[in-house]
Amino acid sequence: MKKRLLLGFVCAVLLFIIMTSNDNTIVKRVTDFIVRDSNDVSCYEIETSFGFQLFESDFQKPSPDKNIFFHETSCFGEKGIILNPRQACAVESAALMNPGSTIYLLFISPSPISVETKEMIKQLTSYSNIKIRRIYPETYTKDTPLEDWYKSGVLMKSKWRRSHMSDVLRYLTLWKYGGIYLDLDVVVTTSLENLTNFAGAEDWDDVAAGVMGFSSNDLGRRMADACLRDLKKNFRGNDWGNNGPGVITRILQKICSTKYTRDMSVSRCNGFKVFPPSTFYPIHYKKWKKYFQQDKNNSTMKLLENARAIHVWNKLSKSTKIPINDDVPYAIIARKYCPKVSSNCGDHF
Repeated sequence: MKKRLLLGFVCAVLLFIIMTSNDNTIVKRVTDFIVRDSNDVSCYEIETSFGFQLFESDFQKPSPDKNIFFHETSCFGEKGIILNPRQACAVESAALMNPGSTIYLLFISPSPISVETKEMIKQLTSYSNIKIRRIYPETYTKDTPLEDWYKSGVLMKSKWRRSHMSDVLRYLTLWKYGGIYLDLDVVVTTSLENLTNFAGAEDWDDVAAGVMGFSSNDLGRRMADACLRDLKKNFRGNDWGNNGPGVITRILQKICSTKYTRDMSVSRCNGFKVFPPSTFYPIHYKKWKKYFQQDKNNSTMKLLENARAIHVWNKLSKSTKIPINDDVPYAIIARKYCPKVSSNCGDHF
């Protein structure tokens, strides 16, 4: 009985420390535990493709640097691939604001498009610069620094296989083709076409991996090579953030010769640009509800004025539905930057 009481007391103390702590690392680890993703990656080894081409067999390979990539690493069953309106909004916004770039939406799942997603796909493919493809991981990693690493099965032992596959693909795709990678919950609000070799700070403690670009020039190649080497060497299947933001943060700490994100200037980082949090992450993940609160509309929209894109934290906010004609910040943004998707997604977004 005494042991149980002691254990309960220790747990209560730890919970209190976590809830009251200002340490973003602690809070983030708890958040990551809560939003743990599915580990079903059985589709990764299925070669059959339904309805859209395998990426590697596409005759029109990406042109150097003029690309924006999105990845969806979920496995879908017989009902087919599901792309929700918010994900589709991210893709449309990239196409709308970057007409000179090719926007690639890459799936791993070989499932056909689901009935409920066909309208979203129809709206996206009405843009001539959006291409939807499927990639087969074993082929995609062939003749790359990750070929033997992927074949070894390290990823399949990961605690968060789907999320860590996303981490792997963002760095590998930029290594293969150059361009810009965006998470599927990033709405683009200005052109990104003039940006090369950059990433954005999520806060002043960490550089994030949700928006970043490596060009095909010498600096971009060095960054891409360094990130793949770091990923292989430091991959941790039991650490949610180590293989995504952890990679770019560690590489920049070395290149910029500083531990602190605030000190990562262009000159100090040999030409690589680290944008402040206001550029891509104007609303911190701990304050994600601001996107859905009408009473704080003016102050939130003010924060978004100077952002080039906004990360809307779908993992935390996905269960919060809003009427598409509402005047909360997220709905206002959607109507402006993904007009086709928002007009054809039904009553709620």
